[in-house]
Amino acid sequence: MDDQELINLLHDIESDRVERKASVSEKDKIRQAICAFANDLPNHQQPGVIFIGANDNGTCTNLTITDQLLLTLADMRSDGNIMPFPMMTVQKKIVKGCDLAVVIVEPSDAPPVRHKGRTYIRVGPRRAIATPEEERRLSEKRRSKDLPFDIQLVPSAGLKDLDFDLFNKVYLPSALPTEVLENNQRTIEQQLCSMRFVTADTDPKPTVLGILVVGTDPRQFIPGAYIQFLRIDGETLADPIKDQKEIDGPLSEMLWMLDETFKAHISVASDVTTQPIEIRHPDYPLVALQQLARNSVLHRTYEATNAPARITWFRDRIEIINPGGPYGQVNQENFGEPGITDYRNPHLAEALKNLGYVQRFGVGIQIARRELEKNGNPPPEFFAKDAHVLVIVRRRP
Repeated sequence: MDDQELINLLHDIESDRVERKASVSEKDKIRQAICAFANDLPNHQQPGVIFIGANDNGTCTNLTITDQLLLTLADMRSDGNIMPFPMMTVQKKIVKGCDLAVVIVEPSDAPPVRHKGRTYIRVGPRRAIATPEEERRLSEKRRSKDLPFDIQLVPSAGLKDLDFDLFNKVYLPSALPTEVLENNQRTIEQQLCSMRFVTADTDPKPTVLGILVVGTDPRQFIPGAYIQFLRIDGETLADPIKDQKEIDGPLSEMLWMLDETFKAHISVASDVTTQPIEIRHPDYPLVALQQLARNSVLHRTYEATNAPARITWFRDRIEIINPGGPYGQVNQENFGEPGITDYRNPHLAEALKNLGYVQRFGVGIQIARRELEKNGNPPPEFFAKDAHVLVIVRRRP
């Protein structure tokens, strides 16, 4: 989008592709505007633009555009309030002598996009929450080509392979606000489609996401959709095996069982000599293991491989390995650096957020590092290769 087009949009008060804000004080309204432009209900197939530092009539508010302001806007993409992640850019522009922060939002390939569980759209010059019929129209706009693998259809699966009780009793209440659920009058197929768990066809088929999150038997269709856990009584794979299991099932069940497995294997030592009260020291902090293991489920590739995520617990360390190397802007050199993240499975990320397994995106590795340091463990070691990522966590001395 060139400068002249931005100038034209800034001063076109009739356009439904533009929103103007005097400042960033109303962050949720800016997020709602991002959501509405991403949904592109009028089907302009052109980006929407939010001008920060402009009045409703297009005049300048003389707002100071700082790096922190631009960072605040950029963080709205992946702070977990808008799902799935919108495609947007943030930049500073000087338009006829006026400093502006400009947010350019591309139409989503896989609507509906939601802000805090609500689907916002543009109705002329104003924002509104989509009706069930408008959500249906948004679902039908999904572009079949170049969709992420996690929302591609699973041709051999049918609706019978989805657990409707799990969807209705566990997933929907975690994904949508109470008032939205209370006013819901859609069929189960429409609800599944709205969550991208089935395709928007007249004969809906489950997607990879639907099978992973609410499938009755995910491994029947995605053979690598499980975690292989191995506890070794020693420091090499040649040493005796103390415990082994394959942890599978729909996403929430699999991650719950993984948490229980971690709790069962963490050892806690008591220190009653150096402090006046008893201090308990686990050999590994649970939160760090959870963050790293959930990353392996989220960021792995499920396409063209039957390999599971693997967790091998040795006497002196834990190794977590997932199929699929770095993705997108993440590469072998910058892997693990703060602020560098990308999502091979963006809609699976949304499901993890809805189920409560992710509180904020892009900080899992930093949380793990912090928890390991607090517990006295060495920092985690990362080895990013073309076909896999290995994380090594050392036992607390």
